This record gives sequence, structure tokens and C-alpha cells, in this order.
Amino acid sequence: MADWAGYLGLMLNGALVTAELTVLGCALALPVAFAAGLGRLSRLGSVRAVSIAYIEFFRGTSIFVQLFWAYFVLPLIGVTLTPLQAGVLALGLNVGAYGAEVVRAAVQSIGREQHEACVALNLTRWQSLRHVLLPQATVVMVPTFCNNAIELLKATSVVSLISLSDLTFQAQVVRSQTGSTALPFLTVLVVYFLFASLISFGMKALERRMSRGLDGLRI
Repeated sequence: MADWAGYLGLMLNGALVTAELTVLGCALALPVAFAAGLGRLSRLGSVRAVSIAYIEFFRGTSIFVQLFWAYFVLPLIGVTLTPLQAGVLALGLNVGAYGAEVVRAAVQSIGREQHEACVALNLTRWQSLRHVLLPQATVVMVPTFCNNAIELLKATSVVSLISLSDLTFQAQVVRSQTGSTALPFLTVLVVYFLFASLISFGMKALERRMSRGLDGLRI
């Protein structure tokens, strides 16, 4: 029984690492998504080109390869990252690329009448985006951002490949030491489900709150 209590402690530590990766990865992915998504709508061809190159590269290559590059290849050019830093970087940039398309599509989904109203009020492009278009588009983004956050959560399991002691890594340790497969991986399933449910509940609450304040933003 004492051994299983110790194994439960390992799983708890792994869950905390997974939670940390998810939070930090989302914190990186969100600004990257807005920067690249709005960059795709820029009038400057160079900005659009850079944004498209980033999006297509990170959507078109494997998260495994991106993680290995962050942890094993970057040190060859003098950039050494800890396993946690490499995991956050790879996850954030990967999910940020998907989020960028969400941002672009949401902004473009705003009705033409809103754009025309901004022109009628003599708002600059930046003023229109900041005060009228982006607040409305953000509400549209939230459900898909929720999906992206949950995908990032599930993708954190890949960091076990670079020996970061996340939930999946600790489950493998428990399995190797006890010979039990069902219990540790059932625990992993439950914890991932609880984390995903927490993200979903939080994002739905945010969406409802933002929707209530949306009417005052339309012009």
C-alpha cells in the first residue's frame, strides 16, 4: 500500500507538469496566433508572406519533429533549452499556427456592414480592428480556441520523449516498476478528461460573458 501511495505521488507530480505545460503552451500560442492571424490580413506583402510561411510550416510538420528540433538541434547553434522550455516552445508554436487560422477566419467573418460603418465613422484601419472588429471576432474565436487548448493538452504527452516527467512519462514509470498497465493508464485517462473538462467549462463561461457584452460593440 505504501508503494502505491508513492506511485500516486509520482502521478500527481506528472499531472502538475502536464498542467504547467498546458498553461504555458497556451500562454505562448495565444499571442502567436493573433500575431500570425492578423499578419495574414496585413496589406504588406512581406508580413503576409512571413505569416503564411510560419503557419504552413508548423501545420505541415510533425509535432514530434518540432519538439526534437527544439531540444536536440537548437543546442547545436548555441540555443540550449530545458525539457520544459523545449516542450512549451514546440507546443506553443504548433498550436499557435492552427490558432492563427482561427483568428483570420473570425475577423473575416464579421459582416460587411460593420466594415462599412467603420468607414462611415472615419475610423482608421487600426481603430476599426481594435474597437469594432476584433472584439466581435474574439467571441467567434472562443469555441475553436477551446478545441485548440484541449488539443494542446493532449499533445503534452509527446514531451515524455525528451524525458520530461509529465503525466504520461510517470505512468510509464509506474507501469515498469509495478507491472500494472491498466491502473496507471486509467489514471492518465481520467486526469486528461478532467483537465479537458475544466478547459471546456472555463471557455464556455468566458464565451457567455463575452457574448453578453457584445451588443454594445456593434455599430
